[in-house]
Amino acid sequence: MDKTRLVTDTETAEPTARLAVLIDADNAPAAVSDGLFAEIARFGEATVRRIYGDFTSTASGQWKKVLNYHAIKPVQQFAYTTGKNATDSMLIIDAMDLLYTRRFDGFCLVSSDSDFTGLALRIREEGLRVIGFGEQKTPEAFRNACHRFVFTEFLRLSKSKASQAGAKNAASAAAAPSAPAPLVAQRPEFPRKFVLEALEEASDDTGWTHLGSLGSYLAKLQPDFDSRLYGFKKLSDLVKGNADLFEWEERPIQGSSAKMLYVRPKAR
Repeated sequence: MDKTRLVTDTETAEPTARLAVLIDADNAPAAVSDGLFAEIARFGEATVRRIYGDFTSTASGQWKKVLNYHAIKPVQQFAYTTGKNATDSMLIIDAMDLLYTRRFDGFCLVSSDSDFTGLALRIREEGLRVIGFGEQKTPEAFRNACHRFVFTEFLRLSKSKASQAGAKNAASAAAAPSAPAPLVAQRPEFPRKFVLEALEEASDDTGWTHLGSLGSYLAKLQPDFDSRLYGFKKLSDLVKGNADLFEWEERPIQGSSAKMLYVRPKAR
């Protein structure tokens, strides 16, 4: 059996990066919690995990069920004045305190609220990585202020979680249909021109580029670019699923059985 391992699209952050995860409970549903931390693990280690909200309210109260499981520290914030968002203020204050400790490589801001645009920009000014998580309705200004932005529609109940739930309640699980794939508000048209232009910019003199380099360049140009938006789990799947646009080849890594995927535009 061929044991050759293919190294494809990897995240640009180092896997040992120390991350501070700050969640706005008012603007992030608890249903994304499992997928959220699985996604964050691709970027680094969530060394600080805090969530902000009024957990006496129905909306934020759903998070109470998953706090212990994910080791999230809740920060209770009562709404002192009607119409004022005390939760946002507390999250921003804590973020600045954590920023000045110089102990972190990046921040994960979990919210669909554009009020955190300024915070994301301030963190970037310090040379730290900012990864945003929010729904597709998140304003463009906040999405573009992050180095990387992930839509939380992709982070809802996974098949593995559905299996765990079925183990706890076998009777109901047997009668229920399997969990559907995460839904997005609307699948956009594949941005052929944008991706091909990015590929051209990222390629070397021979016209080829490593897939990881392409992924990094796409994220720099458009932080919320995500292969899952177009029906592909990974960037490598997207490339291989558009044979009319791309050519690819697997190249061995010296001193290893692994291979790296390289891509270039298909000759016309």
